Amino acid sequence: MQNPIVAGVPSPFALRSSPFALRPSLFALRSSPFALRPSLFTALLALSSAAAQQPAAARAVAPAPDTAIIRGLYVNRFAAQSPKRMRQFIAIADSTEINALVIDVKDEFGLNFAASDPAVAKNAGRAGVIPRLTALLDTLRAHRILAVARIVVFKDSVTARVNPAWTIRREDGSPWRDKEGLTWVNPFHAGLWDYNIRVAEEAVRLGFGEVQFDYIRFPSEEAAQSSGQLEMAEADRVAVIEAFVHAASTRVRARGCAVSADVFGIIVSARNDQGIGQHPEEMSRHLDAFSPMIYPSHYSDGWLGFEDPNEHPYDVTSDAIEDGLARIQPGVVLRPWLQAFWWTDEQIRRSIQAAEDHEVGWILWNAVSNFDPAAIPTDAELAPASQ
Repeated sequence: MQNPIVAGVPSPFALRSSPFALRPSLFALRSSPFALRPSLFTALLALSSAAAQQPAAARAVAPAPDTAIIRGLYVNRFAAQSPKRMRQFIAIADSTEINALVIDVKDEFGLNFAASDPAVAKNAGRAGVIPRLTALLDTLRAHRILAVARIVVFKDSVTARVNPAWTIRREDGSPWRDKEGLTWVNPFHAGLWDYNIRVAEEAVRLGFGEVQFDYIRFPSEEAAQSSGQLEMAEADRVAVIEAFVHAASTRVRARGCAVSADVFGIIVSARNDQGIGQHPEEMSRHLDAFSPMIYPSHYSDGWLGFEDPNEHPYDVTSDAIEDGLARIQPGVVLRPWLQAFWWTDEQIRRSIQAAEDHEVGWILWNAVSNFDPAAIPTDAELAPASQ
């Protein structure tokens, strides 16, 4: 199927209008760091067009690796590089309801595996790689643990350094840096899209059972005020994020692998894109699972009438799940990230219980991947009363 801009025909992926119908005038913002030459705009559209033209059989979604609800833990770059820590995660999974590990394959510091694709390997970075990765994935399969490859997309200081033309810049031409001092890359750049999709394809070849894309958005906070992204129409920001998700999902699914994506938790409750280009309705139509980051500590005082939302793990989590279920496309799994930091074990359990009561899966987030097994339900605790 041809892209509607190229061929002038309706697109089956259109909601109100084609998500790929980005106005050429968008790229004429002279002061915007997102301004691209028309030739790059055409190349970006070609990626989405090529994905849409694949045979229906190639676009079919692979069967889920397990019919069980996915309950996972986040494994950061350095934890994944430690055989000792990986043994600890496997032991937690063996003794609790955990049946998935979301492992950093590419984060803001580069790749976490030895890439065989030269176009991918040149952006490797210098932060090490997971040793004996294929053997590790075999071990996870033997323990019936789903290995999910987490890929950070637009927050990428290594790729920004190696590919200066892809970097988000200030009006004076200097690289823009976030509060952590890291540079980001331009969501409109076709070469960047292809690179991240190639990373996902390598992850599939290595044996990961699912690819999860993170940071598929424009920068937030101070960057949104200085980058030029707020000069764009909301529909244009949303359209380019959806177009990337569509192109990436099509190529990864063609290799028999499921695809998920992470979004800000507030996105499922807000009626606009919060300036970062994320809409549940548009993004989820190309995904197998949709993962809002529901961290009550990140909600503003007064949310749902609570003076401190962080003190109400069940209620805040439950409300966000209900908002998400109402907005994602039919057939898509809601699988939120849940807070596993700044809380007691009991508070973490209350947030998990909210997900369980809505019969959705969940993944626990702790930036340094420290998890107390006491905070995680066991198989016996979640078993039906009749068993």
